[in-house]
Amino acid sequence: MSLTLYAHPFSSYCQKVLIALWENDIPFTYRHLEQPGAGQELAALWPLGRFPVLVDDGRTIAESSIIIEHLDLHHAGPVRLLPDDRAAALEVRFMDRFFDNHVMTVMQKPVSEALRGEGARKEEAMTEACQALDTAYAWLEERLSGRTWAAAESFTMADCAAAPSLFYADWVHQIGRDFPGLRAYRARLLERPSFARAVDEARPYRPNFPLGAPDRD
Repeated sequence: MSLTLYAHPFSSYCQKVLIALWENDIPFTYRHLEQPGAGQELAALWPLGRFPVLVDDGRTIAESSIIIEHLDLHHAGPVRLLPDDRAAALEVRFMDRFFDNHVMTVMQKPVSEALRGEGARKEEAMTEACQALDTAYAWLEERLSGRTWAAAESFTMADCAAAPSLFYADWVHQIGRDFPGLRAYRARLLERPSFARAVDEARPYRPNFPLGAPDRD
């Protein structure tokens, strides 16, 4: 087995895949995208230039959810990230997509505008993001009621997506006290060793957060 991951530790989608790898102690070569030549290698493998990208014995796999499903299929460990039961797996996939599309993507919009440096559009994007995130937080507060993890009693791909999504979303628009269940779930994610490692490895890059990283995890 020969796995190589092209990733950056501060990227939410890269953290999502790193969590999956570390959950099962899967050995891999980490091509940090600030290493010399890594960016050029990535461009040759995946012309769209997005990351993370996994190479498995010469086969290129892109998109974080697909990478995790590939790992669960071909490099399964004791932590099964997709259930064998199809109905249960559908819930995992749904929650994975919810966190990616309605939390991660939403919180990235004001971040992108801040990087562009356009003040008026940045404020508009922030207002829209806060409204959308409050809607997502309220839905998650109800959906996660009575659950330990996002889609089941066991840790799954949905939690790999949730961890960086909620971590950075809370920086953009803090999860309020009206959502105690969601706050508790985010705290459980931070206690998970695989995500705690991702947070620690990303810590040196916090000054790069364009909205100003808060003094908290």
